[in-house]
This record gives sequence, C-alpha cells and structure tokens, in this order.
Amino acid sequence: MPRKFIKRFMPDHEMIKKQKALKVFGNLLYNPNLWCLNRRSAAGAFAVGLFMAFVPLPSQMIMAAGLAILFGVNLPLSVALVWISNPVTMPVLFYFAYKVGAFCMNTPPQPFHFELSWQYLSDQMSTIGPPFLLGCAICGTVAAIAGYFGIRGLWRYSVVRSWQQRSTR
Repeated sequence: MPRKFIKRFMPDHEMIKKQKALKVFGNLLYNPNLWCLNRRSAAGAFAVGLFMAFVPLPSQMIMAAGLAILFGVNLPLSVALVWISNPVTMPVLFYFAYKVGAFCMNTPPQPFHFELSWQYLSDQMSTIGPPFLLGCAICGTVAAIAGYFGIRGLWRYSVVRSWQQRSTR
C-alpha cells in the first residue's frame, strides 16, 4: 500500500516541529491534518512539493511548508519532495525549464556560459530571465498536476488491488 511505503521515508513530525526555519508558522504546525497520511493529503503534498521544486528561490522548503499549511496537506511529504531539485539535479531541471520557456516564447535559446559576478547575473536575467521564469512556472505546474493525479491513481490502484486479493482468499 502506498501509505506504508511513504511512511518509511517520512521524518518524524516532532523532529520537523523543532526545525528553526519552521518556527515562523507557530501553532499552525499543531494541526493534525498536516501529519496524517491519506490519499488526499499525499496527492496534495506531491502537488505542492513538485511545484515548489521548480521555484528558483533559495527558500523552497519554507514556501512548501507554507503552502502545505495553507492547503492542509501532508507537511513532511511536501517539504521532502522539494529536494527533487537538489544541488545535483538543479542545473538539469532549470536548464530544461529554460528550454521549455524559450520554446513557448518562441525565442532562440542563448548559448550557455557562466561567470560569477553581479554584472553577469543582471545581464543574463534581462535576456534569459523571462523564458526561464515562464519555463519554471510551466514545468512546476505540469509536475504538480502529474504528481497529484499520479499519486491519486496509484493509491486507488493499490486499494483496488488489495480488495481483489482479499476477495480471492
């Protein structure tokens, strides 16, 4: 069942409540709906986590926690799913998002070169910024929708399969 599989990888909710970065949410973390794991909360957590994985800001986990609280979905799962865009996968995901945005805006992709300076960053954000941000929004939305309906379908399939196995016994 997906619940057993997901619970193996979820951190303890007491450990998450003690995180300094999440103290800004105060007593909102004590809502029991944020910690239960059912089909609705898991699917919503996947949607929140996958969408926030494509947000190119450094505070993705805090924003994912805020959205999880706002929508009342599983908090640990939504925060953990943000780590799909970790330092190893982030260049690939964001380059793909840039290519998607450039394709949608019908602009030719700029050649890639990198310098570590503020001048370079400000120049590049004026040229590649709009396609990159549009691509991040599109990829995040598509990933969130696919994650939401994928988890709901997988959960439903698992429940139906377990019913069928029980009925054959």
